[in-house]
Amino acid sequence: MNKIMNQELEKYQYKVLYDSFKYFGAHFKEDQNIKGIEFTLWAPNASEVSLVGSFNYWNDRADPMKKNEETGVWKCFFPGIGEGEVYKYKIFMKNGNFVYKADPYAFYSQVRPETSSITVDLHKYSWQDHKWLEKRKKRNLFKEPINIYEVHLGSWKTKSDGTFLNYRELADELVPYMKEMNYNFLEIMPVMEHPYDGSWGYQTTGYYSVTSRYGKPEDLMYLIDRCHLNNIGVILDWVPGHFCRDEHGLLNFDGEELYGGIDHPNWGTKKFDFGKRSVKNFLISNAIFYFERYHIDGLRVDGVTSILQLNFGIDGTPFRNQFGGTDDLNGIDFLKELNTVIFDRYPFAMMAAEESTAWPLVTYPVDKGGLGFNFKWNMGWMNDTLSYISKNTFERRYFHDKITFSIHYAFSENFILPFSHDEVVHGKKTLIDKASGTYEEKFQNLKLMALYQMTHPGKKLSFMGNEIAQFVEWRYYESIE
Repeated sequence: MNKIMNQELEKYQYKVLYDSFKYFGAHFKEDQNIKGIEFTLWAPNASEVSLVGSFNYWNDRADPMKKNEETGVWKCFFPGIGEGEVYKYKIFMKNGNFVYKADPYAFYSQVRPETSSITVDLHKYSWQDHKWLEKRKKRNLFKEPINIYEVHLGSWKTKSDGTFLNYRELADELVPYMKEMNYNFLEIMPVMEHPYDGSWGYQTTGYYSVTSRYGKPEDLMYLIDRCHLNNIGVILDWVPGHFCRDEHGLLNFDGEELYGGIDHPNWGTKKFDFGKRSVKNFLISNAIFYFERYHIDGLRVDGVTSILQLNFGIDGTPFRNQFGGTDDLNGIDFLKELNTVIFDRYPFAMMAAEESTAWPLVTYPVDKGGLGFNFKWNMGWMNDTLSYISKNTFERRYFHDKITFSIHYAFSENFILPFSHDEVVHGKKTLIDKASGTYEEKFQNLKLMALYQMTHPGKKLSFMGNEIAQFVEWRYYESIE
């Protein structure tokens, strides 16, 4: 196994490696009858790398890692340690500077504002969802009703003192509620580790590390397991378009930009460089990781438009591709490769694109010229519907096209009809407050809009709070009412 692994790592920078999470990071190992953890890191531009952590008192000279000069892969085996060890990599750059980096492949991390990685065994949880896993192999998502409940775990419900429910507590309360309300899919806003609560998880530092805000990895496994035992599928919101610039993260990782490309000035983030094989390996492996280790049923891919366009969020068109256009050809290839690989391994998967333009063939197979997703959020339908519902009764006679136009393109893609978190924040008002009329009429209009959503072609999605007609906009730092 080690021989095969070393051969694969030698190809890492240039060849396909979709299971890189099995090689990189901190993995339990036995070496010459001595148990411990092997740490593996790719940092080809570093002059030195030291493994530092709770087990060696953060001594940057105690455990220097050994570099394979051909591959840029660094390794270190530390004997006698197990779960719960806190660690980082101290990376010495060629210019003489150094930086402490969290493990890009860490499976668990400290609770913010701390930023170190933590060793954890992802194989010890005993899954109970065998029947679900067998049943989903035979599913046809296009032929069955899908009603998705979108949830931010930190604010669906909080404790009386304002602290978070953990993953297990959420499982015990959220799953019965979803069953009572007839939702059959749970979509969870990003649970990958992120430093700032106010980013809602969309500015990630730890792609393989589920956030410690709500507990340990096995606790999230319990939540997903409970969903499956109650015939509820689980979709994770996933952000492969960009990453945040915090020092312990991916930015300028070893003195060079291993992962990043164009800056996103509007978001304060860095776009992934999809032209690099190593970046595609990192991200596609990340998607596979959640299907493999967490038994998820699908991914909602955030910000697809930003992946397709070189100048998304940037004034003007400073960036051009080799043909003079503004499409990100590498980003397009990445999405096609991602979907091809996922559906090859997981034919049952839901791969939903949050794509806000009229980009053609988003949900068509790659071999038919499409991007390869099987669902797309229908942002046009959502915007038109909310615009219409905000008009008073007299005005609506002039805006019926807002309601009728969508049927002209309803079958051009496989659509999800979303009333998502983005529509109930930043002064946009909640759904019921968007509705026109008196207090009583607002409720009537909201019911009418819900009926319209349910009877319109497309799968259904609603963000928490919509179903109880909450008047207060969603606030990530407090419970819904």
